[in-house]
This record gives sequence, C-alpha cells and structure tokens, in this order.
Amino acid sequence: MGEYLLGIDIGTSACKIAVFTRNGQAAASGSGDYPVYYPHPGWAEQNPDEWWDAVCRTIPEVLKKGGIDPAEIKGVGIDGQSWSAIAVDRDGNVLTNTPIWMDTRAVDICDEYNEKIGKEKIFELCGNPLQPSYTTPKIIWYQRNLPEVYKKTYKILQSNSFIAYRLTGVLSQDLSQGYGLHCFDMRRGRWDEEMCEAFGFSPDILPEIHACHDIIGTVTEDAAAQCGLAPGTPVAAGGLDAACGTLGAGVIHSGETQEQGGQAGGMSICTDTYQADERLILGYHVIPGHWLLQGGTTGGGGVMRWLEKEFGAYEREEGKRQGKSSLDLFNEEAAGVDPGSDGLIFLPYMSGERTPIWDPDAKGVYYGIDFSKTKGHFIRAAMEGTAYALKHNLDVAEEAGARVTVMRAMGGSANSLLWTQIKSDITGKPIIVPSSDTATTLGAVILAGVGIGMYADFEEAVKLTVHDRRSHEPDEQKWSVYDKNYKTYIELYQQLKGIMKQRGGR
Repeated sequence: MGEYLLGIDIGTSACKIAVFTRNGQAAASGSGDYPVYYPHPGWAEQNPDEWWDAVCRTIPEVLKKGGIDPAEIKGVGIDGQSWSAIAVDRDGNVLTNTPIWMDTRAVDICDEYNEKIGKEKIFELCGNPLQPSYTTPKIIWYQRNLPEVYKKTYKILQSNSFIAYRLTGVLSQDLSQGYGLHCFDMRRGRWDEEMCEAFGFSPDILPEIHACHDIIGTVTEDAAAQCGLAPGTPVAAGGLDAACGTLGAGVIHSGETQEQGGQAGGMSICTDTYQADERLILGYHVIPGHWLLQGGTTGGGGVMRWLEKEFGAYEREEGKRQGKSSLDLFNEEAAGVDPGSDGLIFLPYMSGERTPIWDPDAKGVYYGIDFSKTKGHFIRAAMEGTAYALKHNLDVAEEAGARVTVMRAMGGSANSLLWTQIKSDITGKPIIVPSSDTATTLGAVILAGVGIGMYADFEEAVKLTVHDRRSHEPDEQKWSVYDKNYKTYIELYQQLKGIMKQRGGR
C-alpha cells in the first residue's frame, strides 16, 4: 500500500482537494464549487454547510481518480480563506451564513470601536487595524442584528477549523487565523481577555488555539461515512490559505516572500521578528516562530474570472474549436498589446479594497478608454492593474522596513507566463514559480506530514516537496512606461476616493 497525504483548501469559489505523495507529487486532485451570496451592497457571505457538502462530494471523486484506497491516506491538512465568523451552537450546527473576507457590512461598528477603545490600543495588541473585513466586527454585528443567532452561538470558527470540526468533532482555532480577531495577542499568540471584554464578548466564544501542525483529532465514523475517508485518519489544525500557500511555495525563512495570485492578490513576507504596519496585515506563519507581513487585495485572479465570465463568450466558443481554454485566448489577446496598455489603466478594487488603502467604498475603474482600445487592452490593463496593486503593497512593506529580493508565485494566475512577467516588470522583482496550482494544498499537507512525523521538520518537508518550474526576471526597458502608469494609478485613487465614498452604496 502507498502512503499519501490529503489536502483540503476552502477557497472563495470552490474547495480544492489534492492527494500528495511524500515527495510532493500530486497523485490526484479535484474541486467542488459553491456560491457566494451578495444579498445587499457591501455584503458577501457563504454557507459553511455548502463547503462541507462540496468536500464530501469531491474527496471520493479524487480518491477514485487516483486509484487510492482511503486507508492509504495517512494524514489530512486543511487550509481556508481568512476572516470567517462561523457561528455554531453546542451541537455544531451552523446558525447563519458567514460573512467572508470581502464583506464590509460592519464599517460603522469599526468606526465606533476605533473611537471607543482607541485605534492605537487595538493595534498595539494585535498588530492589525480594526477593519470591517476582519472577524471581530462581524461577531459584534451578529450581537446587534441577529441576537437570536448570537444567543445560541457556542463558538466562532474559521473556515479550516469548521472543516476540521466536521471531520473530527473537535472545536479548534489555529495560530495563523488568530489575526482575524483583535483580541488576539500577536506577540504571544493567545487570546487577551481584557480586549475581549472591551469588544463586548466573552473569550469563551473562541476555541482553544493550536499550532497549525498539531494533530487535533481523527476522522470520526460519521464523517467517514459522509466524505469517504477512513475512520481514524489524523487531521491537523491547518491554517490560513495564504500562509499554507506561502509554505507550499517554499517560503520558510525570514525575508523570503510569496506572491499570491488566487481569487485575491497580495504578498506574504516571512519574518522571524514582530513587524507590524497599520497599512498591512500581520499574522503568524503556519511554521513555528515566524510571522507573515502581508498585503491582501480584492483584485487578483478573480478579476480575470469576472472578465472571462462577462466578456469571454467568443473565447469560450473559439477555445472549443481550437482545443484551448478561453483564458489562454485572453492571454494571447493581451500579449498583442504593448506594455502599459496604451494608457489604459485599471483600478482593481472589485469589492472595496484591503491593503494598503483599507477602503470598503473603493470601486473598480478603467481609465483611458477611447476608440482605439480593444478587448486585448482591457485584459492586459486588468493584469497590469493587479500588478500595480501588488507593487503598492510591496512599496509600503519596504517603507515599514521589510526587504524583498525575490518572490515565489502561487495561485492560478502564476500559470500565465505573461501575467507573471508583467508582475515582475512592474515590481522590479525576480519571480520564481514552483508548482503554482498546488502550493496551497501542498502547504496544508506538509502541516499534516510534520504533525504525524512523516517529515522530521519543515526544512526536510520543503526540500522534498517544493520543486521550482521556471523563473522571471524584470525587464528594465519596460520600467519607464510602467512607472508612469503606476503614478497615474496612485493618483487616480486619490482623486476619486471622495466620489467613491459619496457613492459607496452603504
């Protein structure tokens, strides 16, 4: 019999399941989608039970595809999207849809508590500003708007800990997802009871904190019957998707940096010292003794998915004829446009924006449209716009004292040679691309592998499993046009943010 590790990734648009050998080779993978609900302006929520249903549909399919016996799975690792607020009762029942990381309904609550407690005091404890995307204001929103739900709430879970609970029956909180709560002591990695009280909720509503590679339990008989895994399979606590992806991209030493190209965009800089900046995001890495100074943007690969969905009908049909994907044809169209998109500039604030501007009212904008612009211009400008957002975050991180020499890319957009090169050219940083499609689930299974002793430590795990595929060097000849557009990109937001706030729709 073989020995495999199984990873579960709870993304924004779908769960991804992948099975790996000890040396990091993906033996089989699959995905199961689920919707995002937008019931009101500024709201974005999901039903966690639909995550679990997708996991239960997809695991048997993946095991069958790989010809893998459930007994060959020696450990399960789970990663998930950030800043959920999953309210469950004492029986583990989900009480309401969870607002997700794109949700900005709690703006007024943040304004109130920033004034009441003090921005500086909050930031000093947790290393992050109080913003509506985080978990903290969502809990308070439940108190005020769903009092019956809040009254029944036993624990608040994160995306990966919810799936871990469904698998094991154990309620947990991993260290890397602690950054979503402003009662989390970022220096010490524990809940602060005084700050919980200041926000008006008991620390009892929060689960016990575990290291990300801790084995919190094993698959129960009931869960096994639902999802197809073997009873007794060890399950690790898991962690934040961006942090697991950072591990899966091979970033485990201080100064190494991951570039994220999934639904959202951003970067994660590994550091072995506490280093906070209110414009960025600070959280624990999934490996012990390290933090991640992060930039997180709402405009990443999701921008291209939106463009393809709304404007890619021709490419979908032509792709069938040519045996190519519609996104491959999008790349070809964008490649036919000169760097800088002939002055067409895109602000990728498709669901407000997180770092470094923290503006829930920010909107996506195309600037510079005229009769000469083609679909290719719009596609390339979208690629460049997300790269400008990445540069904006890197510039702020370097102002805060971080130094980035090379980035390691992950996520679906890293499959695009053009898009990755654009990011390298705009940021001026070399980019290495490991196995981009599997970095996040690979990071999750490394946690399980270390937890069960399959790997001696994280150094051994990365050495065995992370394999570089290609690299990109910045083209200095393109710098001047990109620099000019980047300055316009920054100025556009400064000029438009007042109008955006007036028309925010909140």
